[in-house]
Amino acid sequence: MRRLIFNKKGGVGKTSIVCNLAAVSAMSGKKTLVIDLDPQANSSHYLLGDQACDLSVADFLNQSVGFFGTARGAEEFVFKTPFENLFIMPACDKLPEIEHKLESRYKIFALRKAMEALEEFYDEIYIDTPPALNFYTKSALIGADRVLIPFDCDAFSRHSLESVTAAINEICEDHNNDLVIEGVIVNQFQPRAKLPKQLVDELIEAGYPIIPVMLNSSVKMRESHQQAMPLPYFAPKHNLTRQFKALYDFIENS
Repeated sequence: MRRLIFNKKGGVGKTSIVCNLAAVSAMSGKKTLVIDLDPQANSSHYLLGDQACDLSVADFLNQSVGFFGTARGAEEFVFKTPFENLFIMPACDKLPEIEHKLESRYKIFALRKAMEALEEFYDEIYIDTPPALNFYTKSALIGADRVLIPFDCDAFSRHSLESVTAAINEICEDHNNDLVIEGVIVNQFQPRAKLPKQLVDELIEAGYPIIPVMLNSSVKMRESHQQAMPLPYFAPKHNLTRQFKALYDFIENS
C-alpha cells in the first residue's frame, strides 16, 4: 500500500501523521517505509534525529536526468531508522534546486516507478509532501494508491479543502485512475471547543469523507518531535497515541 498525506496548507500536521502512522505500522510487524519529499525534511529529522545520510530522495531523482552512467536502484537511497521495521528515504534542501530540471524533462513518473520497485521490499509506504501542489506532490499523487487529507480545525484549512480535493481528482482522472481519497483526518481537535465541532459538522454536511477517529491537540506531540521519537515509542500509553492506533486500524480495515 502506497499512502500519501497531502494538504496545500502548511501546519496541518502532515509530518506528524505520516511518521506516527508509519510507526504504528512498523510496530504491528510490517516493514514500513517513509518517503520524505518536503525540502524542510521534517519527517527525516523526526525519524532520524541528528543521524546524517549520504544520499537522499533528491539524489535518487536527480540521477534520472543524467546522460551517462548506470542509475542506482531506489533501495540504495533508503536508510534504517532507530526503530524496528521502520525505514526512510530522506529529503534534503536540494529538492528545490532540481525541481525545474526534473519537470522540464518530464520525469513526473519516476517516483511511481520507484515506489513500484520498492514494494518488493516494504509492506507499506507512507509519503510526506510539501504544502504545495508542485512537481513532487504531483509525482507522489501519480504514484500513490491512497491519499489522506489532514484538516486542522481552522477556517483557512476549511476553505482550502475544496481546491485540494479538486486537484486530487484531476490527477486521478488524468494520470492515476486507481487513486482513492481515503478520507479527511481531523487533527489538533479540541473536543470542548465550539468552533472545531462546528467546522467538522459543516464538512460532514458538505459530504466530505471525515474519518471518525479524530486526533486531539497535545503538547506531547511537540515533545516527541523534539526527542525525534514518534508517539508510539515516546509515549505508548498516551491518549493521542491510542488515537493514532485507532486511526491506523480504521484505514487498514475500511
